[in-house]
Amino acid sequence: MFAPMNSLLLAGGRVIDPADHSDFIADVFIHDGKIAAVGREAAARAPRDIERMDVSGLVVCPGLIDLHVHLREPGQAAKETIATGTAAAARGGFTSVVCMPNTSPAIDNSGTVALIHDLAIDHGHVNVFITGAISKNIAGEELAPVGSLKDAGVVAITDDGHCVQNNELMRRALEYARMFDLPVMDHCQDYSLVTDGVMHEGYWSTVLGLRGWPSAGEEMMVARNILLAGTTGAHVHCQHLSAAGSVQLLREAKKRGLPISGEACPHHFTLTDAAVAGSDKFWAADGKGIFGFHPGGGERQDWPSYDTNFKMNPPVRSALDREAILAGIADGTIEILCSDHAPHCDYEKEVEFDYAPFGITGLETELSLSLMQLYHAQRLSLPDLIAKFTVNPAKLLRLGKGTLAVGADADVTVFDPDRLWRFDKATSASKSVNSPFYGWTLKGKAVATIVAGRKAWVEEAKLVGA
Repeated sequence: MFAPMNSLLLAGGRVIDPADHSDFIADVFIHDGKIAAVGREAAARAPRDIERMDVSGLVVCPGLIDLHVHLREPGQAAKETIATGTAAAARGGFTSVVCMPNTSPAIDNSGTVALIHDLAIDHGHVNVFITGAISKNIAGEELAPVGSLKDAGVVAITDDGHCVQNNELMRRALEYARMFDLPVMDHCQDYSLVTDGVMHEGYWSTVLGLRGWPSAGEEMMVARNILLAGTTGAHVHCQHLSAAGSVQLLREAKKRGLPISGEACPHHFTLTDAAVAGSDKFWAADGKGIFGFHPGGGERQDWPSYDTNFKMNPPVRSALDREAILAGIADGTIEILCSDHAPHCDYEKEVEFDYAPFGITGLETELSLSLMQLYHAQRLSLPDLIAKFTVNPAKLLRLGKGTLAVGADADVTVFDPDRLWRFDKATSASKSVNSPFYGWTLKGKAVATIVAGRKAWVEEAKLVGA
């Protein structure tokens, strides 16, 4: 779906590029899919007949990167496809996504990598980077062929959706990954502690009569990964952290200089386990002032108890855990933000809470929720927030993205940090609608997503000359 390279002038925006610490009002000239000039000379260098987009009053930054996305192809196209998933990414302001390997079949061989690569070229709206599995069929029993996966083009290995329980196998995976210069991304879950838990173990799991999922089930594997990172020297990236103990373990390990990092998702730093008890319980306590303001004049969305759209892995946890995640993001312990976009069919979620699959969609709301909880709530500056979506994930996975430097690929996101909007199922680009945030009034929105100089998505009414 990639059209011929385009040329474009973005005029008068606030250009923020954390890769070189720039933040100023400037023009950006894109020529043949590359950044040609940024600053005063950009407009002068642009041909008179070039398309011009007035972005005054908006933020222009390197294209956002989501390093944790489930596109479901191959094998699960009823939930999502590369076409619909990347369309949702473009609508959310993301120019690059990194897809997880828990497809059917799993991405544990070079042939499946090649298949996804070809599908992304033919049907993708944004850049698609691919991760390979740590173990064959993500079964945690035998290593996948790490070398051939690297040769096929994967940017990392992970058994996301599952977690390697055998510590010896995980050690060997890290040793191989280091040999092939690949980071290892780990879904931190100790099965013997989590067992059949379906929500955070605490007050609300007891009140609701649901099986509890203790924080220690995550923290145990974070500690394991820290020890193995120190033993092997391989970089381990801990996925979708949710527990206060995990943040503290990561903080201490980073101070010791160990090759370890972590990511957080908006649902974990916005919601708590009280949300499973229904909107009244959430807004009465944990939901008070979560953004530091009330978007939409204080309008709040209602939902029933046991709503399966609030069931995710790992689960949303206590208010104390949420504050620890926010603190870890603010102090740099958690360097990367992502969605863990996990689409499911309606009928899969329309069952009792115990039996519903884990996961929610997130590509179209993660920028807004991050702006609300981090920037508007004055926990992070705008450049620091943007860094967690651009240069930081690009560095971790060595993507060659995340910058507006001259000569770089013209992947650019334009967004309005102050725009109020309502997230509506009817306007979603994803094939699935399992989000807890439908109907919420959000603040901050992408209005243009440019991939290699091509407009992957533009909200026409908001941009002059678009």
